[in-house]
Amino acid sequence: MPQNKNPASNYLITSKPHMRSNITTQRLMLDVIIALLPALLVAIINFGARGTAVIAVSVISCVFFEWAYQKIMKKPVTINDFSAVITGILIAFGIPATVPLWTMVVAAFFAIVIVKQLFGGIGQNFVNPALAARAFLLAAYPALVTMYDFGLAYDAIAAPTPLVQFAEAPLYTPGFADMWNILWGFGQTRGAIGEVATILIIAGGAYLLIRKVINWRIPVFFIGSTAIMLLIFGRHGFMTGQPHYEIFLGALMLSAFFMATDYSTSPMTALGQVVFGIGCGVITAIIRLWGGFPEGVTYAILLMNLLVPLIDKLTKPRVYGAIKGGKT
Repeated sequence: MPQNKNPASNYLITSKPHMRSNITTQRLMLDVIIALLPALLVAIINFGARGTAVIAVSVISCVFFEWAYQKIMKKPVTINDFSAVITGILIAFGIPATVPLWTMVVAAFFAIVIVKQLFGGIGQNFVNPALAARAFLLAAYPALVTMYDFGLAYDAIAAPTPLVQFAEAPLYTPGFADMWNILWGFGQTRGAIGEVATILIIAGGAYLLIRKVINWRIPVFFIGSTAIMLLIFGRHGFMTGQPHYEIFLGALMLSAFFMATDYSTSPMTALGQVVFGIGCGVITAIIRLWGGFPEGVTYAILLMNLLVPLIDKLTKPRVYGAIKGGKT
């Protein structure tokens, strides 16, 4: 057979990525949804029709705004990758069930259109959309999103969450009943929708680790550095911290496993992930101990998101055979 005298024509020249796998965005997102399902079911049981409505409006709004924006801009519609569904769940998980439903529409618009789509869509956003939406609501409607308990008629009550109660108590020592309620969350309504069943959040995070959807470095160093900071400095003086209790309060576990590990807003390098996790933990502890908010994970992760390009640049591993100056 005659041979082609032009070797270059024997190769298929394509744009990157050049290496592909069977793992799709849709599959990864489905794994995240599965990981969130146990906590989602408990939230629906705890908060009833009101909590279910908040979650449903959040998810539907996120999917709608993603579809509408892509239709208007004549871009491929990608709602079948389920990333908007996850954003909707995570927004609702960080919000109390007492909020007016229209605030979830506003939050969904901000997360999907402003934070995600205007920067190019999935994988192009530079901060986590769900956390950015929560920070926006805290800034724009603080009175609405800080009412963490409700009565039989869903009337908002200014009741302290367990985290706030713990922060204000003088050297409070939690008992078995306290730990049980915090870990399992059944019947617990003093808190955001997705922050009242910590053990199920941890179980979901473990599922993602087993499925290799996320890496262990960010959640381990995030939670670990928060615990160490809270232990050393403490809310009531040096070495008075009780991190074995406090790390299970608030949104720390939810954020460490499901938000800080977002692919597009976390470092790519192994060392960078360690630095990112420690930075999130230190900032979270600083805000909890000395800041104006009892919870610090939202702003901690958003601040570290902004540093990801610098972290990746400084922790980039040396290319084999390369020397300083770019010569080989």
